[in-house]
Amino acid sequence: MNATLSESQSASPADIQLDVQRATTHTALPSDEDLALWAAAAVGTHRAEAEISLRIVDEDESQALNSQYRGKDKPTNVLSFPADIPPELGLPLLGDLVICAQVVAREAEQQHKACSAHWAHMVVHGTLHLLGYDHIEDDEAEIMENLETRILAGLGIDDPYQPTEAPTKGV
Repeated sequence: MNATLSESQSASPADIQLDVQRATTHTALPSDEDLALWAAAAVGTHRAEAEISLRIVDEDESQALNSQYRGKDKPTNVLSFPADIPPELGLPLLGDLVICAQVVAREAEQQHKACSAHWAHMVVHGTLHLLGYDHIEDDEAEIMENLETRILAGLGIDDPYQPTEAPTKGV
C-alpha cells in the first residue's frame, strides 16, 4: 500500500509500504488507504520510505501481547515493536504496530471523539514510537504530543490532547 500526502500536509511525504492484517471481529475499521495515509503523515520527513506491518486485533490478543511484552495484563490501544536492524543496512523496515479495535472504539466514545480521528491518532502515535519517540519522561512526552498534534492538524484532525465535552442532548 503506497500513500502520499498533499503538499499542504507534508513538504516531503514518505513512501509507505503498509502490510495490514485484520485479525478482529470488529467491523468498523478504517480503510487500508486511510491507515497508510496516517502512517505516511507520521513518517513525514523522518525518512523517504518506510515499511510497517499493522495488525488489528481483538482484546484477547492485545492483552496477551501487552502482558508478554510490557508486563501489563490488560488490552491496550496500540503496541509498537520497532525493527532492530543495523542502520548501515539501509533497509526501510520500521517495525510492527498492533492496534486493538475494541479499545480504540471504546476510547473514542469515552473521549467524545470521532472514531476515525482516534484511529488516526493511534496510527500516528504508534508510528512515532517506531521512529524512536517516547513519552516516559515529561520532556519527551511534550515533544511527542506536540508532534502528534501538528501531524494530526495537517490531516484536518483536532488536537487529541484537548478535552472534549459530551454532546448535549436536546430537552
